[in-house]
Amino acid sequence: MKEDERQREAREALERVARDSEALGSSALARSARQVGDHFAGKDAIGSAEGGETDPAELWGRRIGRALSVLGVLALTYWVGLQSGWW
Repeated sequence: MKEDERQREAREALERVARDSEALGSSALARSARQVGDHFAGKDAIGSAEGGETDPAELWGRRIGRALSVLGVLALTYWVGLQSGWW
């Protein structure tokens, strides 16, 4: 039991070191760009189905929905700009 606890603590320490070194090794802009890219690629849907599998319909549904949301924001921004007389 004591050996299992030591292994768990060692594994957690290694994960913390890896996470901290990753945060220091790249710029905030690069990390943010990677997170945005992963979000719009639907990477959070990978492995989220029952049994750890990836449901292709859910993955593509998220991708399409997120792309449509970006188009909607751009269209609304353009419309507000026209109504406000900015362009």
